[in-house]
Amino acid sequence: MTEASNGQVTKEEVLAALQQIEDPDLHRDIVSLGFVPESDINICGSNISIRIVLTTPACPVRETMKEQAQQLLTSLPGVEQAEVTMDATVRSTGVGRGPKEIEGVRNIIAVASNKGGVGKSTVAVNLAIALRRFGARVGLMDADLTGPNIPTMLGLGAGFQADTGLGIVERYGIRAASIGFVLKRGLPVVWRGPMIGTGVRQLMHDLPWNAEGELDYLIVDLPPGTSDASMSAAQEAPIAGTVIVTTPNNVSLEDAMKAVTMFEKLNVPVFGLIENMSYFICPHCGDRTDIFGHGGARQTADELGIDFLGEIPLDPNIRSGADAGIPIVESDPDAPVARAFAEIAQTVAAKTSVQHFFATTAAS
Repeated sequence: MTEASNGQVTKEEVLAALQQIEDPDLHRDIVSLGFVPESDINICGSNISIRIVLTTPACPVRETMKEQAQQLLTSLPGVEQAEVTMDATVRSTGVGRGPKEIEGVRNIIAVASNKGGVGKSTVAVNLAIALRRFGARVGLMDADLTGPNIPTMLGLGAGFQADTGLGIVERYGIRAASIGFVLKRGLPVVWRGPMIGTGVRQLMHDLPWNAEGELDYLIVDLPPGTSDASMSAAQEAPIAGTVIVTTPNNVSLEDAMKAVTMFEKLNVPVFGLIENMSYFICPHCGDRTDIFGHGGARQTADELGIDFLGEIPLDPNIRSGADAGIPIVESDPDAPVARAFAEIAQTVAAKTSVQHFFATTAAS
């Protein structure tokens, strides 16, 4: 091993050691991926400090990589101490792709179901907050124009912007917009297809999503079904990927399959299926009951050749949190169900990074 004239380890040796760390999703070492800026390698005698810049703050192997880097660096001859700082810069998946990008939004992730009542909005809200808790800058757009539930789930109530006009509101550290902010309680939206399309377009492009800085992720809560709003969202902006929410029962799974087919026809990547209300654990005896069956989403994902992203149990605290306007990931982030949302959020963030990597690789 070549050492500097003063006996210090060299930057080249540091980079060579770190090439042993592989990104498990991109299947390349972190040096060739550009995760280790040479300008951030500082060597002072027997001490080394480096910065590793990942593609998402929600990286599921963040701490593992940090430990690997510290072990590799301290094993170099002459190195006694290694300080590893983990950072992240989220890349945009929308550059050069089809529809007009939303200004200041790096990645759009749609949450869909094709069936009402499966907990799609609950998943969307908790995923958004989970990503924010990992350190990402997140927005939440309620594209369910005829049945907006995001105001209730965020504890904002209906119609609080009725007199001021629709705008973006910050709540729990995320930026949110919903037509429900301007609709008074009980007032229906009776719109035909063209107006739905216009409404989705305005939510995406007429609101200042980047007024407080760029967003890493914009979570779009789509309405049930495979018609106007979902098609408009796919045609109005480059969606990095879609998460399909289903319950384990056959009726919901059949509709989930239709949603997958629709997004494939629209050339929108499908990240995978989430099985919501997967099972129930009795709080008194601890027994498990599969109220809607169990495992259907995993089996369907296998049949469709897409990923199974995870399962969310049927937990009364999810419902009470949504009704109270304090999502479970915000109110009790250490609860098992909140951790399930967090793990899915990490998987979705990783898939978004993979999407960017292959898009840029293909373009080059």
